[in-house]
Amino acid sequence: MGGSVGLGSDCRHAVTATPLATSALAPGSDCTAAFRAAYENRYTWAPGFGGYRGRCVWEQGDQRVEGSFQVGADLKAQVECIEDEAIHKAVASQLWEVAIHRVRRSFEQTHGENTFTAGDTDAVGTEVIVGGKNAGDRYRIKDNVVTMVHRHIHGTVVTIFTESTTDTGHGYLSRAYTSQYADPATGAAKGGQSRFTDTFVPLAGEGPWVLSERVVETEAHGDTPAGRQVFRFEGLAPLA
Repeated sequence: MGGSVGLGSDCRHAVTATPLATSALAPGSDCTAAFRAAYENRYTWAPGFGGYRGRCVWEQGDQRVEGSFQVGADLKAQVECIEDEAIHKAVASQLWEVAIHRVRRSFEQTHGENTFTAGDTDAVGTEVIVGGKNAGDRYRIKDNVVTMVHRHIHGTVVTIFTESTTDTGHGYLSRAYTSQYADPATGAAKGGQSRFTDTFVPLAGEGPWVLSERVVETEAHGDTPAGRQVFRFEGLAPLA
């Protein structure tokens, strides 16, 4: 999460479907329908995604590096003209991470082996407690938006809070959000918290919606200082 910023990038918690009344969910009740509605309200690329290309710019402090890229129909990102290995990897990683989250998978494919029980409701949203295959994971939902994700991934826990969204007219995209990794046993932070601000634009004015800018601000942690990276993707065009 630099292009035409005005195309829906300032919409906050905008949704395209009629929100379910998550505030009415009693703690301990089955909230599968409400969680499904939020899951299906996320923006994903339609089948037949053909890929796109453009220029990429990375900035940190007074450093600036430019290159070119393309994301193929297979979602693989190719970055060229960036010689620094770490920067090359960082740019490619952002493109891949965005693309992999645009893959359209049915609710049954992703969550068919899970159960969902309502927990408490606070300002962030109604807690969704996961049972079954992914027991231990938790979410919060509000106005058909997944506002918090707490997932166990490869021996660590990641917690993401979504603060604002972009309405594409075909589902929402996270606009501003934070991410924190932690030890699943102790809860101790693994690295500083990162704050993301993403700007998406519709490719060729119609879609699919793709990332045009991502600002990542990371807090200091231990011996690692705070940092700020900007990724811009410009001159965006569909692959022929």
